[in-house]
Amino acid sequence: MKNEILRYWKCRITIMALVILCVAFSDAIAGGKVGIYGIRMTPSGKDAENYSRPGWGGGFHVVVPVPQLRNGVAGVAGIDIANLLSETTEYIDGITGFRVEQQTSQDYVRTYIGSQVGGHGNGFIRPHAGINLALVYYGIKTDVVVPDDSDRENEIRQNLSKENHWVFGYDITLGVDLNFSNKIALDGGVRYLKTFSLPQQLGENSVKIHPQYFQVYIGIGVSFRMMKQ
Repeated sequence: MKNEILRYWKCRITIMALVILCVAFSDAIAGGKVGIYGIRMTPSGKDAENYSRPGWGGGFHVVVPVPQLRNGVAGVAGIDIANLLSETTEYIDGITGFRVEQQTSQDYVRTYIGSQVGGHGNGFIRPHAGINLALVYYGIKTDVVVPDDSDRENEIRQNLSKENHWVFGYDITLGVDLNFSNKIALDGGVRYLKTFSLPQQLGENSVKIHPQYFQVYIGIGVSFRMMKQ
């Protein structure tokens, strides 16, 4: 578990280092920005639908245009975090009324890097398309809980199972942003996400699954120029 946490924080530190470098060289970047966004993820196909549910989350990304290519091409890096399964099943004894809960949660963390083609200059409407390679973390755990309704801190919790996996994937993105005075941009779009060779997380088999998702995102970005002022 410690190794998984270390890998997660290494990904975050890498992205933050990229942000610092981008700001340092912001004079050469016309439409560069950093942004945060909310996401809605929906499973697509049996491999995803059998082991996850639609979920909400958020993300952070950096967009770095290439001036030598007239700002028509940009590098992109970012991270998404979402919960794809959170459910509680109650078991109540019919005689005593004693209640036990089974709580299951599945977390999804995706770090990605790639390229984006489209408008990154001074225009107001800037459509873009891109493709990214990703490193995806899946974590799923199931706990048995004896709740204490008067004080939740006194509940009794026992872990039944916990699995964590790192796998590779990619995404294809179509989006558009609205550029306000080269300072603030409203950003939105859709992504098709694909993951490779994830071990089956529910059940005792070692079957590999290849889940895919559709993601809708909307957020706000801040240009490097504004950050430097």
